[in-house]
Amino acid sequence: MTDIPLPPQFNAGADDLSEREQLEASAFARHSVTPYSAGRLRRSTLVALRWGAVIGQAIALTVVWLGLGFQFPLMPALMAVAASVLLNVVISIAAPLDRRVSDNEALAQLGYDALQLAVLLWLTGGMENPFALLFIAPVVTGATTLRKRVLFTLIGLTALLSFALLSQARPLPWYPGEAFELPDVFKIGMWIALMTGMAFTSLYAWRASLESRRMSDALAATEAVLSHEQKLAALGGLAAAAAHELGTPLATIQVTAKEMALELGADTDLGKDARLMLSQAKRCRDILQQLARRGDEGDKIHDTIDLQTLLDEVAAPFFGFGAEIDITADGPGMLPPNLKRQAELMYGLTNIVENAVDFAAATVSITGRWDDDNIYVDILDDGPGFEPGIKSKLGEPYVSSRTDKSGAGGLGLGFFISKTLIERTGGVVDFGNRRKNPGAFVRIRWPRAGIEAV
Repeated sequence: MTDIPLPPQFNAGADDLSEREQLEASAFARHSVTPYSAGRLRRSTLVALRWGAVIGQAIALTVVWLGLGFQFPLMPALMAVAASVLLNVVISIAAPLDRRVSDNEALAQLGYDALQLAVLLWLTGGMENPFALLFIAPVVTGATTLRKRVLFTLIGLTALLSFALLSQARPLPWYPGEAFELPDVFKIGMWIALMTGMAFTSLYAWRASLESRRMSDALAATEAVLSHEQKLAALGGLAAAAAHELGTPLATIQVTAKEMALELGADTDLGKDARLMLSQAKRCRDILQQLARRGDEGDKIHDTIDLQTLLDEVAAPFFGFGAEIDITADGPGMLPPNLKRQAELMYGLTNIVENAVDFAAATVSITGRWDDDNIYVDILDDGPGFEPGIKSKLGEPYVSSRTDKSGAGGLGLGFFISKTLIERTGGVVDFGNRRKNPGAFVRIRWPRAGIEAV
């Protein structure tokens, strides 16, 4: 697999990133949608929306013509609806519907929808027609999926079409012998209201879609990081699989060496080599059998870890990096509780400790506590703390609240990933600024029944 280049915002100072930060950035790059990749809108969605428009337009024309008895150019209007039917049929036959379309194709299809609606409105009263409100539909659809440049093009096209309908349109269908015409000022006001509604609804849809995409990318990066950690934790299983695969060739070597040892004299060099080969083959088979049993039954020593050892292990890589790390574990009973060793637990705590060390001025305090019902871990530093204006957004993806001692900010993914992984283990994460002393704190609580090894 070839390396995927990082986005430009991640390339600058990449050498200064830790291995964990580079892994997060790489995971983000793998799951992000670049401006040159396929869009986020499926062709089937555009076709389905157009079928809905066709059905709605056919019902509206039928009700106006037959139900209300209003007169308008029926055949041209039906031809406009038939054009959408024909387009959907051609697209369904010529192109796979389950593929995502490019921004240019999405712009072309949504632009056609706006143009077809403009033709129908031109035949039925222009901006005096209440259905002019439907100009918002293709724009809002584009706001959730298209890039800004393409979206602005669609908005501009829709604005021009609707503005042209202010003065260039057939009369609004009305009762025979009567005419209905709105003042020009009122029609201009309707057009301005349409543009205002289009702007606000598009902005809302774009912001909601942006937040959804950011969360999706962050969760994808979390899955990639967790997968990496689980691969490291699965070495025992790989060893068991290797032991199983190597058992057959080693048995063949052992049989061959035994036959050679029987045929060759014990006092010859070849005989000695054959007996040595036989003994080493037996030794290899014994080792592989131990590995196989360990992979099947699990390593009881490695699969559990007491709280004190856990805190020592997650903090060990950061000793000697400038900040003094103080670790304590205390609670009722002589021994700290034994916990299940989980990749989510190890990675989440390690990342939080790393952040505390990066931002600390001199000291990081890691305290483990437990009672009859819960296990707690408090991680405190004496750095600048979290910025008050951003505290409410902490825990969301791509929100970076502090700048470390080197002056470089993080990617904004680290705390989100740590929080997500710890919550997967049943933990609850709280964070904020210390009250009496400068710095930040992160407090984690687990119910003992969910995390303690049986």
